[in-house]
Amino acid sequence: MNNNKIKIPRGLKTWFVIHFVIDMLFAIPLLLLPEMILPLFGWESFDPVMPRLVGAALLGIGGESLFSRNATGEAFNALLRLKIIWASGAILALGLGILRGGPPATWGFLVIFVGFLVIWIYFKIKLNDIDQK
Repeated sequence: MNNNKIKIPRGLKTWFVIHFVIDMLFAIPLLLLPEMILPLFGWESFDPVMPRLVGAALLGIGGESLFSRNATGEAFNALLRLKIIWASGAILALGLGILRGGPPATWGFLVIFVGFLVIWIYFKIKLNDIDQK
């Protein structure tokens, strides 16, 4: 069970790069221009610090996705665990936001995070199966 000798599926590496691109598409505008970006998605009133904090989280998680795309099996397992926790927390936050009257765009972000959660869980299971062989 040497996690460092696991052959990482090419699809997982590809998803790490896709995740980086999507995170950067949201991270940079949230960090630099939340007052211009969020109204486009229906958020008319907000504390400008919170979107920047979300942007920073996306920058860190997405950036690490790119930098770690050729990492060891152990690193991929740890990153997948992080991504599963992050996506689960985001789903909870977005769901609560919807219940509290969040704008319709909240549903779109919820779908994105659910999609990523499914992808990360799929690959986590796949890596665990490979590790058991």
